[in-house]
Amino acid sequence: MPPKKKKHKKRAYRKSRYYRRRQQLTERLLIGCGAVLILLLLIILVRGCSARKNGTVKTNASAKSQDETSASDADLTPTPTMAPVSLTVSVVGDCTLGTDENFDYDTSLNAYYENYGADYFFSNVKSIFSADDLTIANFEGTLTDSDEREDKEYAFKAPAEYTSILTAGSVEAVNTANNHSHDYGDQSYTDTIQALDNAGILNFGYDKTVVTEVKGIKIGLVGIYELKDHLGREEQLKQNIAKVKADGAQITIVIFHWGNEKEEVPDSNQTTLAHLAIDEGADLVCGHHPHVLQGIEEYKGKNIVYSLGNFCFGGNQYPSDMDTMIFQQTFTVDQDGVKANNITNIIPCSISSDSDYNNYQPTPAEGDEATRILSKIQERTAMITGDATSSSDSSDSSEEDNEDSSEDSYDDSSYDEGSDSYDDSYYDDSYDDSYDDSYSDYDEDDSYDYSYDEEE
Repeated sequence: MPPKKKKHKKRAYRKSRYYRRRQQLTERLLIGCGAVLILLLLIILVRGCSARKNGTVKTNASAKSQDETSASDADLTPTPTMAPVSLTVSVVGDCTLGTDENFDYDTSLNAYYENYGADYFFSNVKSIFSADDLTIANFEGTLTDSDEREDKEYAFKAPAEYTSILTAGSVEAVNTANNHSHDYGDQSYTDTIQALDNAGILNFGYDKTVVTEVKGIKIGLVGIYELKDHLGREEQLKQNIAKVKADGAQITIVIFHWGNEKEEVPDSNQTTLAHLAIDEGADLVCGHHPHVLQGIEEYKGKNIVYSLGNFCFGGNQYPSDMDTMIFQQTFTVDQDGVKANNITNIIPCSISSDSDYNNYQPTPAEGDEATRILSKIQERTAMITGDATSSSDSSDSSEEDNEDSSEDSYDDSSYDEGSDSYDDSYYDDSYDDSYDDSYSDYDEDDSYDYSYDEEE
């Protein structure tokens, strides 16, 4: 029995030793595998960092290369240029589309409206206005039903529907800054603006400016009433020009109601304000109120038309002077602004298609009449510029005068006496019989009372 027990113990010892060795080998194997795994992870981590570093360098280098290429391309790419755009603007003088309540109604402009309709008045010039890009007139009167007449010698009004005279005649814009804009009080001015707005007619004047787009070009319109404060309007002029410039105007046109009745030469207030307007950035200056034509001055390459005279004028059926004109200027604009090509056209006209009295139908002059009116404008231009070469005889059409006219500040060479635009076939002689030539309610001197101070 005892020997058998000893053998059993020996076998148990061997078995225990075997398991210990096996456990040690397993532990060593696990440690070795762990070390290998850690080593592999370290290798992967190192390689990943290296790859990211190399990738960043490549990306930065690529971005830098692209930036350099873009900069190089930008240096080589020319700046986009704006194709030159040309547009023609027509400007005319006083349009009084109404009557005074003290006038003989049967021969008034209002009676003509009732008898012949809105199309009648501008029928002889509509083809000219339709062919231009913008037509501007001075609207002198009110469109109102108000009976609150101001205490003045002459006050003009008409119904709101008379805006159809302008739209039928292709007149797109009007100045309202003048001494008849409030003839029936502040309400009449408000009514007039509302009527013009409703008809889609651009209107400007006093502190109201307009910037309109024509053929992609922005045109700024400024209207100044000078008769009340004279040079006291300088600050308003500066501010209004600056305003349209800030609103993007590429062409700026300033319209003045100024000067003295029947005066053929502008006074110092007119010349001072006109020059200031151009100094402040105006591209064209036009004026009215004297009821006669005045000359044209070129100042710093820009035109100043001091007085356009009357045009469609319901204020007098027998004015002493029925000469007028349509002043046209063609502007060309490119990326550098308005080009200094100064292309102008003077179309001599009469305020009437009848030479004996005013039938409220402005008509282009022809033949000797056209030559006479152009010569008058040249003479009055010479009074401003001191050009002694202009003819002193308005009816003289000698070769010398023709040579002198080419040096004036405007170009009348494009006036075509044979043009269809000046066809007087629109005029119906049957209109003549409807007037009473003994009409005497108008003052032939056309001497309005301009003492009324406009309220702004």
